[in-house]
Amino acid sequence: MLELRRHKAAFCKDHLLEHLQNQVRKTIKEFKMLQSGERVLIAVSGGKDSLALWDILLDLGFLAEGLYIDLGIFNYSQTSREKCENFARYKGAKLYVASLPEMYDIGLETIGRGVSRPFCSVCGIIKRYTMNLGAMKKDFPVLATGHNMDDEVSALLGNLLQWKPGYLYRQAPHLPPRQGLVRKIKPLCRLTERETAAYCFIKGIDYILEECPKARGATSITYKEVLNRLEKESPGIKDQFYLGFVRKGRYYFKEEEEIKLNKCSFCGQPTGAPENCSFCGLMDKAGLDPLKITEAFDGKKRG
Repeated sequence: MLELRRHKAAFCKDHLLEHLQNQVRKTIKEFKMLQSGERVLIAVSGGKDSLALWDILLDLGFLAEGLYIDLGIFNYSQTSREKCENFARYKGAKLYVASLPEMYDIGLETIGRGVSRPFCSVCGIIKRYTMNLGAMKKDFPVLATGHNMDDEVSALLGNLLQWKPGYLYRQAPHLPPRQGLVRKIKPLCRLTERETAAYCFIKGIDYILEECPKARGATSITYKEVLNRLEKESPGIKDQFYLGFVRKGRYYFKEEEEIKLNKCSFCGQPTGAPENCSFCGLMDKAGLDPLKITEAFDGKKRG
């Protein structure tokens, strides 16, 4: 039995799986994330959340395929990639892989040192660009990520503490497409890390247990610890905080004027900058060809 204090209930294995899948089904319905028969690309990392999401969407009958971005973080990337490939093979599902080492012969750490930027910043630029590019190249109308409730409430707390109106308005389970950016959804936003871990354990999903070695010391970890203490004292407070904000609060932060997106003068992808996008600027500074990333999706080798 697993006790979920915020729901004032305890579940056996079978009923827990049913409950968690129902939570995802309700989230998809409430926030109008997916339509029947619609293809969805899932950004998978080899961790419990993204693999649980892929499994749930497949079980719910959605046409879900995966995208793994190999950042070349030593053994961590090798292991996490294997977890994704094994899952895809077991479920008979399609997995796309975009690998920095295979395309550029170097990984995230070398790129980060070359441009003198924090690794998490470099990682974010590469991932956001590659996820949108992959969805566009493979004609997916929607991109799903495995952000869970703990991820979302920690991000919400950080954005409130630092008073970032634009980020607050865009922090939603469903972001519509605009100007070259595909629709983005977060179907796990009602499930906690503990619940996705339990789901994987019951379903026998093998995932990487280690956190990304580059994430150590991240502020989000501190926020999660603070919120977990609050949740222990007041079960359900994270639920109320996040869903209350999404349903009512975020609209108070609507931007007066939406940022106009331009086409990157080099790759053609959307950017808020006047000319080159962050990804092309990053790769150019590192002395790398930004367009080589398309090899992962079009099968053509660039020189």
